[in-house]
Amino acid sequence: MRRSVKIFWRVFLFGFFSFVLLVMLAAWGVFGPMPSLKKLENPSILQATEVYADEGTLMGKYYREKGNRSNVEYKDISRYVVDALISTEDERFYQHSGIDFKSTLRAIFLLGREGGGSTITQQLAKALLEHEGNKSKAMRVVQKLKEWIIAVKLERNFTKGEIIALYLNAVPFGNNIYGIRNASLTFFQKEPDRLNVEEAAMLVGLLKGNSLYNPIRNPKAALDRRNVVLSQMVKNNKLDEIMAAKLKTQPIRLNYKKMDENTGYAPYFREILREELKTMLKDIKKSDGDSYDIYDDGLKIYTTINPRMQEYAEEAISEWMPNMQKILNSTGYIKNGTVWNDFENVIESAMKQSDRWNNMKEDGYSDDEIKRSFKVKIPMKVFAWNAKREKDTVMTPYDSIRYHKQIMESSFMAMDPVTGEVKAWVGGVSFKTFKYDHVNLRTKRQVGSAIKPFLYAQAIEERGFSAETEVLDEQQDFGNGRFVPATGKTCSGRTMSMANALAFSRNCAAAYIMKQVGPEAFEDFVSRINIPTNIGPYPSNALGACDLSLFEMLWGYSIFPGRGFSTKPWYISRIEDRNGNVIKRFDYSVNRKEAISEITAYKMVRMMQGTVDIGTAAGLRARLGASEMGGKTGTTNDNTDAWFMGYTPQLLAGVWAGCDDRFIRLNKNDARGYGGYAARPIWESFFKKVYADKKLGIDKDAKFSKPENLDMEINNAEEMNLINAIPPPAAEGEDQGVGKESDFQIIKNNEYIGPESKPVLDDAKSKKDTSSKKNGDGVKIGDQQPANADKKKKGFFQKLFGKKGKKVN
Repeated sequence: MRRSVKIFWRVFLFGFFSFVLLVMLAAWGVFGPMPSLKKLENPSILQATEVYADEGTLMGKYYREKGNRSNVEYKDISRYVVDALISTEDERFYQHSGIDFKSTLRAIFLLGREGGGSTITQQLAKALLEHEGNKSKAMRVVQKLKEWIIAVKLERNFTKGEIIALYLNAVPFGNNIYGIRNASLTFFQKEPDRLNVEEAAMLVGLLKGNSLYNPIRNPKAALDRRNVVLSQMVKNNKLDEIMAAKLKTQPIRLNYKKMDENTGYAPYFREILREELKTMLKDIKKSDGDSYDIYDDGLKIYTTINPRMQEYAEEAISEWMPNMQKILNSTGYIKNGTVWNDFENVIESAMKQSDRWNNMKEDGYSDDEIKRSFKVKIPMKVFAWNAKREKDTVMTPYDSIRYHKQIMESSFMAMDPVTGEVKAWVGGVSFKTFKYDHVNLRTKRQVGSAIKPFLYAQAIEERGFSAETEVLDEQQDFGNGRFVPATGKTCSGRTMSMANALAFSRNCAAAYIMKQVGPEAFEDFVSRINIPTNIGPYPSNALGACDLSLFEMLWGYSIFPGRGFSTKPWYISRIEDRNGNVIKRFDYSVNRKEAISEITAYKMVRMMQGTVDIGTAAGLRARLGASEMGGKTGTTNDNTDAWFMGYTPQLLAGVWAGCDDRFIRLNKNDARGYGGYAARPIWESFFKKVYADKKLGIDKDAKFSKPENLDMEINNAEEMNLINAIPPPAAEGEDQGVGKESDFQIIKNNEYIGPESKPVLDDAKSKKDTSSKKNGDGVKIGDQQPANADKKKKGFFQKLFGKKGKKVN
């Protein structure tokens, strides 16, 4: 044998066995971890966690930079996508077993001029290796060997259809969009099974270079690439040539809308949910003992949010709050900027929390230099009440801080009062600009008169009061110089029914009831109805001086339409893993506890109808055409906070409105700052839309269940006439708000806190004609009645409850 031949065989055999050894070493994981068979059967490609509404609508996702993908099965992918993919990326896909040696050799000898040698299966293998954390990219030969090994294993364990689905679920389409479902939803607002030929061709064309052929950035290149894919489909007999020629003349028609944290349903809710899930998932273990990751593990979170109710809530806020913003902007000290005279520290604090400040600080600028930069005008986008919720302008960063802090905020939440299911959650006017959520437990504001129903319920439950119990509208002395209200300036000194006092939100009467109940007992009662915040044993709590969250207020109000049961709001029904297995199901029945008797709850429900019929939210029930409902307004010091809480037998909802900084508010004499004007319209608009949507099943004719052993007769409230004992509310001038806890300890100054209603006029003033004066809802202000009028004729609440209650001294 010739020497040259021997050398050849030695080199060949050495190379062959070296190659086999290299393959074996790669398979054994010597060059880095290899996915196990179990991993291949359940590939763990990064997958976003998806949040769903109660009827299955996708609300949003949680994902890392490369985890924004949603998996679909092969049957849910348009055949045009499959045909375009195989025609363009792997023509021999159905002939090879993971490795196409013909294509590989062609790629080697032609240096890739006619395409690469990697099959679809190999490209999927590469994606799996990258997720496993393989660091051997520099060792391209070893990397390729590992891809071959995994590709063969994939072909043995999956059908061709499954491999196609796995591949399309993994590949990037640019702009941090991964997977065919995300791409289809983002570019065309379609599920992937509904894509037509030209849409499928455009998306498959992106796989060649998702930046180069991006139709948003490079429409001409994207069009040319789409047409190349169409030609490949013709070449592989997947598309008629005449049809392809016709399609090539068509432009790319997009319906581009990328889902991110600022889009989708209920972004404020999803952010609160995100933080809760992070904590919750730490205690839920996977089969390998690891905890689930909200960003990587492709979980499915099913919530109680109703998409239509959510839309109606957001629409209600966006329809009303621009009006309130105009009112705030027209306020004198807002227009001339004097509102900031004593609050420069607030602006400076905001500057120091900004990215601009932190970035300049890192670059070595001094505080003075940074402050000067905040006074230089620059182009920027700021919040605006338009379709995009933003506008372009030129403004100094300093002024932009003031501008955004002067935006009036609002929040809304609706829930089923019996089950506790949260149906709508709006934490603010724009999540894109204002991330701070005003619904959740941690965000607390002074509640004002919205707290009074709790006090009245306790008086009925524990002190034997009734709707017709006479209470004294007079300043109360709680000892040691503690007076509630702080002066008796707005107290009429008259007796009135408790129902009248609640309907017109009389602060002096509420103070009288607090005196009978006791501040310590009221503190305990609020705790017993499961409100988490400790309000303290302060007499001023009769007027709502304490701070509570909207979430807590809904929780507390559930005792009224919930037949005496306090029901904690909840919003997660179940959590599934990426394969659809339920890993946690939630039973919230344990969160429903009896707090007051059903009879007390029913009495309060009927009494609170006075608010929405003839009280501080007069006419609300009639305008909505509801058979029965209850509600309560709330207004705090100087129009700082406005509340409206209301319910029907099937739905409970609450609204808050105000500014984040409490010193920014409407003028204290502006009647438009009280809860019946500033907050009530949002609630009313929401319920109007809900009633009109018959699919929601919220019946305006629904009635509260009357306890069998209730010894009173209920008549139709529409047939009743209110005795003119108490003037309707105006929240004007000094007669508003609640003060703070400290205002009602030792009274040092001649300060006072008045009720939401206008002061009762003395005999001299009552002779003036006030019949034409109205508040923003068209309710007359100042109509008076002699002090003994309610003794002479039967009024609204006497007819409502059928008999007169007892007087409590």
